[in-house]
Amino acid sequence: METSSAVRRSLARRAVRVFGDQPVQREVVTSIVDAARWTGSARNRQPWRFVAVYDPQVKAALARLGQYAAHLAAAPVVLVVLSPAETMLDTEFDVGRVVQSITTLAAASGLGSCPVSLYPEASSRAAADLVGGEPDWTARHAVALGHPGEPPRGVSALPAGRLATTQLLRFR
Repeated sequence: METSSAVRRSLARRAVRVFGDQPVQREVVTSIVDAARWTGSARNRQPWRFVAVYDPQVKAALARLGQYAAHLAAAPVVLVVLSPAETMLDTEFDVGRVVQSITTLAAASGLGSCPVSLYPEASSRAAADLVGGEPDWTARHAVALGHPGEPPRGVSALPAGRLATTQLLRFR
C-alpha cells in the first residue's frame, strides 16, 4: 500500500495557477520532458512535440487563447504541447496521458503545474503558429510550470474533494 499512497498523493496535488519569482531552469524542463516521452501511446505514435516558452510576450499571447488560460502569462515557463492537426481518435487520449505524466514529474521536481486547453481550433492554430509549430501540427494544450506562489485567500468557486468510489464504480 505504500506505493498506492505515494501515487494517490501525487495525483491529488492541486493545480497551481500562482507562481513564485524563482526561475525554472531549462535542465529541469528537459528532464521532465525526457521522462514524460516514455509515456505510452497508441501504436507508439507519440503524437506530441513540446515547446518550452520563456518569452514574456509569447506567454502573454498564449494566455489570451483559452478561456481559462490567463495564468499562463505569469508562469515562469509554459510548456506548449503540439499534436497532429488531423487527429486519430486516440490522439487526445494520448496527449492527456503525456500531460498527466508532465504534471506528475513536475510535482516530483518541486514544481507546481496547471494544464490548460487552447480553444477553439482557431486559437489552437494561433498558439502553434506563435511557437513555430509545423503547419500540420496544432497546440490544443499547454502546461504552466513554476515554483508555487502564495495562493489567493478566500473561498474557491470550484468544488473541493472527489466523488466517493461508490459513486463512480459499478460491478456487473
